[in-house]
Amino acid sequence: MNNQHSILVIDDEPDNFDVVETLLDSENYELHYAPTGKQAIDCLNSFQPDVILLDVMMPDLDGMEVCRQIKSDPQWQALPIIMVTALTAKEDLAKCIAAGADDFISKPVNGVELRARIHSMLRIKQQYDKLQTLLNLREDMVNMIVHDLRNPLTSIVISNEILRFPGLSPEKHQDKTDKITLAAQQMQSLIDNLLVVAKLESSKMDLNCIEVDLCALCISALADIEAIALQKKLNLVSELPDPGGMVKVDVPIFRRVLDNLLSNAIKFSPSNSQVTLKAEYLTTGAKLQVVDSGSGVPQNLRQSIFEKYEIGTRMPEVSQIGLGLAFCKMAIEAHHGTITVEDHHPKGTIFTIFLPSV
Repeated sequence: MNNQHSILVIDDEPDNFDVVETLLDSENYELHYAPTGKQAIDCLNSFQPDVILLDVMMPDLDGMEVCRQIKSDPQWQALPIIMVTALTAKEDLAKCIAAGADDFISKPVNGVELRARIHSMLRIKQQYDKLQTLLNLREDMVNMIVHDLRNPLTSIVISNEILRFPGLSPEKHQDKTDKITLAAQQMQSLIDNLLVVAKLESSKMDLNCIEVDLCALCISALADIEAIALQKKLNLVSELPDPGGMVKVDVPIFRRVLDNLLSNAIKFSPSNSQVTLKAEYLTTGAKLQVVDSGSGVPQNLRQSIFEKYEIGTRMPEVSQIGLGLAFCKMAIEAHHGTITVEDHHPKGTIFTIFLPSV
């Protein structure tokens, strides 16, 4: 990714651009030049500037009109514009601000002042970009949550309507009842994850850690996921230590971590394949692994998938809100542990949890 900031200089005098280029030589900016306001406006999408240095006194379109036209476009309203002017009267400077300028600098341009004002505008632009990213993320998150809640809710409504039909066979009745139960569990899991993530992020959740048998904990998690695995014709395999070994965890939170990892493994594994839960004791703690035979996680996404609402491989037929792994990471780190992901050869993914000693 290119982190170099782009500066667009709009000035009818090429010599003035040379002066700016010299004054900013040490800043590693990507500089662009436009000799007229019209040319600059026409090429904004090509330049994609982070800041504009705009001369006021230009033929044809003067700087104030250029500023007004740029700021009238919603795409560029947040783009900082620094007016470069020989005007000194307060009324003229007020007109620059009224035209939409964010700052101004007087000619002859001083290098220290120029660099300071550009730094200030870049800082404001970065803050705006971060806020815009958060707003877009929030919108995407709301859409994903609505989508992921709508699917199980639709299943509940349809199954409930079918149960009203007279003469429904016992087998069909049981099938629809099971679908309602599963859909309700999916909705509850999503809501619980949202609430717990919010508490973990705000540091308002105190873990209630107790010593528990690791083997028993894993067997319980596998038993709860078995029915879903059978529906997809997946073979659940356990490679667990002998009972009696203890780990210190918040049981409901840690169980949800295991549930999320196992559910993900089932989602992304093809039918008639295998999902494995491994656990072992180390001298420094305990290690757990969930191994699947799915499409895997690309190398460049192995950190970002643990961020909220980030998705590794989009699969249209699979519900993916991008929250489960973020929850897992926060929950494991709250236990002072780590969670990582790596390839499972020849195909699939291995998620590894390390918990330090009790």
